Amino acid sequence: MVSNAQPAKSADLLAQIDHLVYATPDLQAGIDTIEKLLGVRATQGGQHPGLGTRNALVALGPARYLEIIGPDPEQPKPDGPLRFGIDELRSPTLVAWVAKGTDLDRFASRAAAHGVKLGEVISGSRRRPDGVVLSWRYTDPRTVVAGGVVPYFIDWGTSPHPAVTAAAGASLVGLRAEHPDADRVSKMLEEIGLPLAVRRGPKPALIATIDGTRGRVELRN
Repeated sequence: MVSNAQPAKSADLLAQIDHLVYATPDLQAGIDTIEKLLGVRATQGGQHPGLGTRNALVALGPARYLEIIGPDPEQPKPDGPLRFGIDELRSPTLVAWVAKGTDLDRFASRAAAHGVKLGEVISGSRRRPDGVVLSWRYTDPRTVVAGGVVPYFIDWGTSPHPAVTAAAGASLVGLRAEHPDADRVSKMLEEIGLPLAVRRGPKPALIATIDGTRGRVELRN
């Protein structure tokens, strides 16, 4: 098992979740959908320069949030497809989850040695509406492992965590997954220290349970 402190030390899965990614073909439509479900209007996050996307955020607890991400009409479309399969979406959907990490180069190397190939560690940044620039390092989300049931990892370094300024009013209760080869995927997650419950299902799926001002809802893909 990769047992150093790169994922949070707590055995509690919620403590290890940084954020959930909810992708949409139209950002405003995605924001509206989440507001109807949770009763919370997402805070504008900012542009992802060069990637053709921007986001909006809802806090899901301490240092944890829901990212609503969609095309940015103010940016030229990048040469390749938008991340998270946004080009192919017809409606908003939960597409990924992101775990907390530090020393990601070492962690990704150790994970690969245990058969979990998380991809290249890359850098990202965006400017908040108030002008503050956030910078982070993360394992490349284009490297999709086990249909997205295995997360990618992020390290915010010295940047303030996005949950601090995200809209409040919701809380993540739990996250679970499904996969046709549940035993194999569970073993992969165990190797990288993540206690995500995986059941056998017809296709890879993530199911997030969230409490909002309008009650409890489930988001899934």
